[in-house]
Amino acid sequence: MPINGMLDLHTFLPKDVKDLVPDYIAECRKQGILQVRIIHGKGSGALRETVHALLARMPEVVSFKLADEQAGGWGATIVHLKPI
Repeated sequence: MPINGMLDLHTFLPKDVKDLVPDYIAECRKQGILQVRIIHGKGSGALRETVHALLARMPEVVSFKLADEQAGGWGATIVHLKPI
């Protein structure tokens, strides 16, 4: 999986998200990528809620918010990270 600041969760099983998101964020920080877009889709909102709950517990996350319409709207979340 390329570490480029964009994580599309559509290709992963929901059960994998709890490990995948923190691991991906850690790799981004190692490479100096401090803004990440996580695409969780619009759907029922369950995956978005899971992602937001994970992000809220991560000390390396400065902030996160739903993307603007050009970046996916409420189907994606923009995450700002602390540098290492």
